[in-house]
Amino acid sequence: MKRFYLLTIAQILVLAIFGNQKIKSSEPVTKEVLGVNNGSEVCLFTLTNKEGNTLKLTNYGAKIVSILVPDKNGKRDNVTLGSEKLVSILKGDPYGGAVIGRYANRIANAKFSLDGIIYNLPVNNKPNTLHGGRNGWFSKVWDAQILANKKQPAVKFTYVSPDMEEGFPGTVTIEATYTWTEKNEIIIDYAASTDRKTVINVTNHAYFNLHGAGKGYIFDHILTIKASAFTPFDEYKIPTGELRPVKGTPFDFTVPRPIGDRIGDTYKNAVINGYDHNYILDNKGKVDVTVYDPESGRIMEVLTDQPGLQFFSGNKSTNIRSGLALETQHYPDSPNHPDFPTTILNPGEQFKSRTIYRFSVK
Repeated sequence: MKRFYLLTIAQILVLAIFGNQKIKSSEPVTKEVLGVNNGSEVCLFTLTNKEGNTLKLTNYGAKIVSILVPDKNGKRDNVTLGSEKLVSILKGDPYGGAVIGRYANRIANAKFSLDGIIYNLPVNNKPNTLHGGRNGWFSKVWDAQILANKKQPAVKFTYVSPDMEEGFPGTVTIEATYTWTEKNEIIIDYAASTDRKTVINVTNHAYFNLHGAGKGYIFDHILTIKASAFTPFDEYKIPTGELRPVKGTPFDFTVPRPIGDRIGDTYKNAVINGYDHNYILDNKGKVDVTVYDPESGRIMEVLTDQPGLQFFSGNKSTNIRSGLALETQHYPDSPNHPDFPTTILNPGEQFKSRTIYRFSVK
């Protein structure tokens, strides 16, 4: 009987200590089924590094839905806008956190020419095509594979985009591999191949708020972009073809300053209400972009091999000023600008690219 009482007391103590806590998984990657969309299973993947910080992904759109990292006091917050619930993922911002393709950003007048053939695309950003069309890669359920042989938690998403999907030629196989490192780095490796000459421009469209998602605006974040020029655009946000120096303009972030520092300024007879501009990265150093939140002490660094960066300060009603996007990519409308870095992908070639989002504190 005495032994029974001792066992009971021990059980009560265990329940008291752990009953209201989630037991941390020892697995570096776990998988949870969220539901079904158009006959395909949608899952949530949680990647946990050795520090206990987590990156959460879903195979719907190969999206980032949560990045849990500490502030200067060790308090963890989710620093990206997203949801872990299927209904919210489907009804929320279609681009948020997703891998964007076949062509990220805008294509003028929803058409381009390749080897003398004009390809007409859907108009979803009148009069242009935006982010691959109405049903781009952001809206697809990707195949997913947990990479157990990697030293750090990793998941590979794969999608086969059929010939003439959204008007783009060629069957393209695209892979996006996410690795979550002990240094709180999200490493995104893209790889793509095609069976027919096509164009491709791939990015991730995560929105970040270093205060924590839903905790205020991002105009007080200190931003540095190592880009000495940008591509001015017309009334439809299509590049004019000019490569304009940022010096002396509200678009100059070559030295650190708050995102909202020049909001409200007038430039070229127009008021700057926010940013949605392509920067021409200098790519001279390892870090291309740095974002710092003095309040939390969080820092985010962006490293990429891509020639451009679309800086979007969250100017639309769904996330106005509550998150910023730093989309590493080629320039907008490159298929219609032969002098821009090429986005053509030929059969037998492989498109490869890497972007890193690194989080730390000071």
